[in-house]
Amino acid sequence: MEYQEPQFFAVMQYASRAAGDVIDMVSGNPDWEPPAALREGLREYADASPDEFQYPPSEGLRELREEIAARRNVDVSQVVVTNGAGEANYLGMASALDRDTGSGVVLVDPVYPYYPGKADMLGGEPELVPSRRDGSLDVEAMVGAIDDDTACVVLNTPNNPTGAVYDIDAVRRVIETAEEHDAVVVVDEVYDHFDFGGDFESALAIDSPHRIVTSAFSKSMAITGLRVGYAILPEALVGGAKTRHMLVNVATSRPAQAAVVHALQETEPEYYERTRRLLSERIDAFTDALDAAGAAYTTPEGSFYVLARFDGFPGTMENVQRLIDEAGVAGMPGETFGSAREDWIRFALVTPRATEGANRLAEYFE
Repeated sequence: MEYQEPQFFAVMQYASRAAGDVIDMVSGNPDWEPPAALREGLREYADASPDEFQYPPSEGLRELREEIAARRNVDVSQVVVTNGAGEANYLGMASALDRDTGSGVVLVDPVYPYYPGKADMLGGEPELVPSRRDGSLDVEAMVGAIDDDTACVVLNTPNNPTGAVYDIDAVRRVIETAEEHDAVVVVDEVYDHFDFGGDFESALAIDSPHRIVTSAFSKSMAITGLRVGYAILPEALVGGAKTRHMLVNVATSRPAQAAVVHALQETEPEYYERTRRLLSERIDAFTDALDAAGAAYTTPEGSFYVLARFDGFPGTMENVQRLIDEAGVAGMPGETFGSAREDWIRFALVTPRATEGANRLAEYFE
């Protein structure tokens, strides 16, 4: 099988070669400080004894798994610590497809492109179901797409790229339908700390042996490079996920896990509240400038992405490259995320230059 290079890398490489100053609004790399306790945990670990630098338990440090289980109100035996949410989603989708109940993978369009990429890699057959214009789930369309050949459904809430927060009753309908067809629903909640309206409810509130929840500390603690995520699986799927995790990765970085435990235990809620305020201010300033540019746009309920559409300027790779060269702003082409928003361009507001970027767009399109 041939694998295509993710377009994220293609855009970032193009921007890095640009002649002028370019504001990077491509990737979701937080620009703010991690919790102070995270740095403290890393410093303390540097003085640990040599045995603490050896293999950790493959499923994750017991202390971290217990901390996650307590916070998510699940049994510790259901928690597998992974190399970021990326591996957690891979394990979740693999667990669904390994059951040999079908090959279909139902995804929401627009879609984070790594989901269909993983589905292809795992031998699944992705099917994209358009969301509603506000980014919310089209429940009837989703339910209608699930049949006896469906192995897996993937939901992402708060959503990348739309910023939508899915109604918990809509998620429940999808899970109940999946149960009827013996399919598994993987719910990626990596942006759960970036819920601006207080409407997010975890799928863990829905008791089902056909539901897997994934997340990570990459975004919430601004530590995408430490690669600490997790999957919460039904008991029947834990064993297979642990085996695949061990064969692919052996284990997740022990120092990173230890630092995350320390940060979880010592970081006050104000840290997360302060980040949400920062992002809310950026969203307001960015969308105000888009108003000046005459653009249509999405206002995120969660996560930190804005989709924008400029008249006569569809979200193709060619046009994104034009914006890099001529406006000095790098975003992601909407066509990367499926067909539902291919006329749009996605901008990540994880840069202190977000407002400057929007002003450049306003000047370019005026």
